[in-house]
Amino acid sequence: MLRTLLLPALASVIALTPVPSMAQKAPVKMIFDTDMGNDIDDAMALAMIHQLARRGAVELLAVTSTKDHAKSVAYIDALNTWYGFPDIPLGAVRDGAAKEEGRFNGQVDRRGPTDQFLFPYDIDGTKAPEAVSLIRQTLAAQPDGSVMLVQVGFFTNFARLLDTKGDEHSPLDGPALIRAKVKELVLMAGAFQTIRHNTKHIEYNVKLDIPSAKRIAADWPTPVVWSGYEIGIAAAYPWKSIVEDYDYVEHHLIKDSYLAYVPEQPHDRPTWDLTAALYAIYPDRDYFDLSPKGHVLVDDEGRTDFRVKEDGNDHYLIMDAVQTERVREAFVQLCTEPPGR
Repeated sequence: MLRTLLLPALASVIALTPVPSMAQKAPVKMIFDTDMGNDIDDAMALAMIHQLARRGAVELLAVTSTKDHAKSVAYIDALNTWYGFPDIPLGAVRDGAAKEEGRFNGQVDRRGPTDQFLFPYDIDGTKAPEAVSLIRQTLAAQPDGSVMLVQVGFFTNFARLLDTKGDEHSPLDGPALIRAKVKELVLMAGAFQTIRHNTKHIEYNVKLDIPSAKRIAADWPTPVVWSGYEIGIAAAYPWKSIVEDYDYVEHHLIKDSYLAYVPEQPHDRPTWDLTAALYAIYPDRDYFDLSPKGHVLVDDEGRTDFRVKEDGNDHYLIMDAVQTERVREAFVQLCTEPPGR
């Protein structure tokens, strides 16, 4: 099945390879906010971002975690190091919604025959700066209107950003700082189509912190693009790639984490978080279409409803069958590319 995807998607892969040009676009400036450890797609999304950073398509300014466990940041640091970006600033949520370790964050504890860590790291959640403070510091240092925020975990950190006052990083309060510095917020959250015959699917990233989700939906001051649950289901990552494409090293952090996470094998895991990152970096490559402009409403149970409104600032992603195959093959090619270490 994997080989049959290669030829139809060849144009997609070529499109991902930058051609040197005097007119080459500046890299997308990104802050990546993740609940690393709750699902393997967070790790794969960050791996994909690093591969595109090597190509000059994105500049990863900071990574913040909304998972309140020390090993979440430790794993992020290990993955950054594995892909050759060990110095990216990291932030940790305090008093967050999810506190368990997760199925694959423990990969950072594994040691080899000489008792050295297989996937070394320097910092964990107990030593990392508080996430919202790091986000404010990072935004304040960037040009106006330049930063893409990509949230693939809970709404906690960005909702708290809305409530911040001026500080040592910027005299602007949260909404003013966002309006000044943020170009767009891209979320993996919600559901905007019927999910397995359920018209009221309550998506995990929303339901874990409903008050914060409601706050973002109601009050976020810049354009927002939502990648719904239905998009990630459609673009499931092929199991055949996991078992065949990562064996250029004995221990690969993505493969080993995937195997530790998936509930059964073989398993084509949906790739929710990768879709948000891919759109944020390549919004004009026709991987996705956008809904009409409107407004997302989050109810008290965590359901997301979309209302078309000319003055709204929300869109959600739409993906047809041809786009789905292009997206899936882009994920395979990017995630399996050897790290630039």
